[in-house]
Amino acid sequence: MVLTGSCPCPGSWSWAYGAHLHLQAREDPNSNGGCGPGHMNTACPTKPALRLLMRRRRAELAAAHPDHARRLAALADSLPLARGAAIGGYCALAGEADPMLLLRVLHQAGHPVVLPRMQGGEAPLAFHRHEEGWELRRGPYGIYEPDEQAPLLRPDLVLVPLLAFDARGQRLGYGGGFYDRTLWALRHSAPVCAIGVAFAGQEVEAVASEPFDQPLDGVLTEEGFRRFA
Repeated sequence: MVLTGSCPCPGSWSWAYGAHLHLQAREDPNSNGGCGPGHMNTACPTKPALRLLMRRRRAELAAAHPDHARRLAALADSLPLARGAAIGGYCALAGEADPMLLLRVLHQAGHPVVLPRMQGGEAPLAFHRHEEGWELRRGPYGIYEPDEQAPLLRPDLVLVPLLAFDARGQRLGYGGGFYDRTLWALRHSAPVCAIGVAFAGQEVEAVASEPFDQPLDGVLTEEGFRRFA
């Protein structure tokens, strides 16, 4: 299957590497959580400072690893997937680890691909199936998402963007809580696997967690797939 188009433009979703959206973060940039990156030898900054730090760090990693998406795609077989499992993906913002080529490989292996759509308020994200030629529309935060008429399909595995992660599977997001609410809702109906997609250099010593935070089951970086206890 070959899809045409590109994420920054209306139309079908591109599998091509580098189709980043140069938009604002998908969640609130003024809220934060976590402790500083241990491998960077920094003191634990304030929460807003940590997010700023990790945004800059991630931008450096993206520039240093232009082949990152291809390396992720080469690791598709390492993901814990049952035959025909539905995959929840995302269209990467500038600097985010890009799952485009990985999703292409998984789709070609027989896995349906679904994309998230905001439902308003504090509702969890809804996942709609996406196929070649189906239009994407700009959502509330300027992020392209499926049309509400596209069929809903519950993902069995969700690929999750992030700013940082730690060895316990705690994730530092953007502060809006969209993925925490979504994973909570999914996990309270049936099992779902949450896999962070990241650069290896986004690992930090510890990310502070709150009761509502939903941990990752694993993380996929250019160094391979890693399952958390």
